[in-house]
Amino acid sequence: MTYDDLKDAIKAAMKAQDKPRLSILRQVHGEIKNIEVNERRDISDADVDTMLKRLIKQTRETLDGSIKAGNDQARTDTLCEQVAILEEYLPKQVSGDDLIALIGEVLAETGASTKKDMGRVMGALTQKTGGNFDKATAAKELGQRLA
Repeated sequence: MTYDDLKDAIKAAMKAQDKPRLSILRQVHGEIKNIEVNERRDISDADVDTMLKRLIKQTRETLDGSIKAGNDQARTDTLCEQVAILEEYLPKQVSGDDLIALIGEVLAETGASTKKDMGRVMGALTQKTGGNFDKATAAKELGQRLA
């Protein structure tokens, strides 16, 4: 998602009077503005994706705490909705057969053959996909291939 896409999504949420979506998108926008002001630099698309991932992680942690504490059900529902909204704006994750094919490709490129090379392979996967892949599945697959 680009910074302009984020601004357009905020405008669309305002026009549709979608308060939950508007609220969480404004939160993302505010965090990105903090980067812009504090670091005195222009925002890149990677910054937007990173911020989305960070907010998803924070919201999920809050959601888990809310569920464990048995808090108000309305709050839990709101947090679930916020996570779902944020996930809509993330790039599609590489998984399944596409991920397995990419792992084979990276293994061939890097020449990895032992578990000691796993970090190098995961780094190459991260670079190829921009970090948008199922890391648990990739680690499991690599564990089976690198004996």
